[in-house]
Formats: sequence, C-alpha cells, structure tokens
Amino acid sequence: MLALLIGALCSVFVVYARDDLAAELKAAQAALAARDYDQAYPQYLHFAKEKNNALAQFTVAMFHQLGWGRPVDRAEACRWHEKAVKGAIPASTHFLAECFEHGIGRPPDPARAAVWYEKAAGLGHYVSLCALAELYTAGKGVTKDPRKGIALCQQAALKGSMSASLRLGKLLLAGDETIRDYEAAHAWFESAAHVSPEAQYYLGIMHRDGLGHPKAPIEARTWFERAASQGYVPAYFPTAELYFKSSPDFQKQRPSADDLAKAYMWLSATAKRSTDQEEQKNIQVMLEQVLAIMPPTWVATLDERVATHLAEHPASP
Repeated sequence: MLALLIGALCSVFVVYARDDLAAELKAAQAALAARDYDQAYPQYLHFAKEKNNALAQFTVAMFHQLGWGRPVDRAEACRWHEKAVKGAIPASTHFLAECFEHGIGRPPDPARAAVWYEKAAGLGHYVSLCALAELYTAGKGVTKDPRKGIALCQQAALKGSMSASLRLGKLLLAGDETIRDYEAAHAWFESAAHVSPEAQYYLGIMHRDGLGHPKAPIEARTWFERAASQGYVPAYFPTAELYFKSSPDFQKQRPSADDLAKAYMWLSATAKRSTDQEEQKNIQVMLEQVLAIMPPTWVATLDERVATHLAEHPASP
C-alpha cells in the first residue's frame, strides 16, 4: 500500500511540478521511492528551506501528514502546505483547505476552506470540487445549496476521478434529502468499484439494506467480501455477519462447510482489527456459536489463513 502511495505521489510530481522544481530533487525522490526516509527527509528539508522549492515543501508536508519515518504531525504538515501553495502546488492547495476546514493548527474557518478548495480545483485538483460540494450540501462556510454541490462534484467525477465518483456516490446516498438518489449513487459507486474497496463496501450496504433495489444479501456479501479481502476493515464485520446468517437458523440448520469457515475467518479478523465496541460484543457471541458446531480440527488452518491476510494488509497507523 505504501509503495502505491509513493508511486502516486511521484505521479503528482510529474504532472504538477515544473521541470526546474523536480530536477534538483531527483536524489531525494529516489530515496523516498526506496522508503529510505532517513536519507530522503533531510534532502527535501534542505531544498524546502534553503531553496524555497515548493515541491520540496509539499513533500516535507507529506512526511508529517502521513508519518513517513516520524510521528504524524498534522499541524506541522499544514504549516508546510501553507508554504507550498505559494508555488501553486495543487495538492498542497487542497490540503491547506482541509487545514482551514477542520481547524488543524488554526481555528476552523470553512469559508476560507471553500476559497482554497476552489483554487485547488482551478489548478487541476478536481476532487477538490467534491470537498467544496460537501460544504455546499451542509451549508458550512457557504450558503447551503445541495444541488450546486452535486453539480460541482459531478464535474470532477465526469473527468474520470475515481475519488470524485466515490464522494459523489456518498453525497447521493446519504446527503441532504433534496438530492438523495439511490439509483445514481449505485451507478457512481459501481464506476469506482474496480479500484476502490470503499466503493465496494457501499455497494454492499446498498444491496444489504435494499436501498434503491430489493434486498440482495448474497450480492451484498460478495461486495463486502471484495472490500474486506483488500484489507478494508469496515467491511470485515458485515462480511462475517452475512456468512454467519447464511442459514435461516444457524444453530438448528448447519450452514455449508465453506460458509462456516468464512464466518469464522471474518469474525476472527474483525476481532483483531475492529475498534468498534459494539462489533466486538457481537463478534464474541457469534464466534461462540460458530465454534460450538465447527470441527475443532479446522481452527489451526483457518487461523493461519487469517494471520496471512492480516500480514498482507497491515493495520493503518
């Protein structure tokens, strides 16, 4: 996951940075790509401070924002993003807007956040339109106008931004009732689902709860499990629960061997990763019922599979 993120940031460098900004950072970029943070950070810091290189300032901000080789310090990240925006770095412009919206290292100021989101979008950071849309749908820092918000986010989604498609789907699913549209939400989630576990998760919710379509627990379970298999923790418990409920009466009518094993594995994974206390209570009850009918000889093999999955998808810091 980290390698993918660094790769994505490198693409940001290529698309947004002027050649003169990027050229002097080649050695630093190589160290960052190799995840050699002890080598990369002082190089970026030198160019950020001594050369006033906006791309270096953006990257120093990301070191603090994402905790690369150091504790996460969002206030320090905001300070560096504020420097980088003077060099018209689109991502820093967006992140500075977030700093104002959420009051990170400064008092919350959603009106100023709206201004910076609009600037970021003007620099080509189109998903900022969806952040601006969320302000309009909530009437936060701007005059409430949910329809304008949807139109803004749709602009970004139509440009092919999968992140925008996801955010648009969420606005249409659970936003202001004047703009709620389950059919459109489903379509936007589907457009993002090939790359986004979160979009898969929301498709699971829609099919499980019958939002815009009749309830379809098997299809819901398929979407939840796709997301869970990629390490998306919020999907663990819904997947486990649907496998657990695969039989009309779990205690009297034995589920298939595969469903029983899957119920145990996803319950176990949830127990190790979920921070939701209510989920943890439900998990223990379900696990007791599963273990009451599951052959004890299965446990070691299934625990090994769970451990492998968790190792392949480390918990986020």
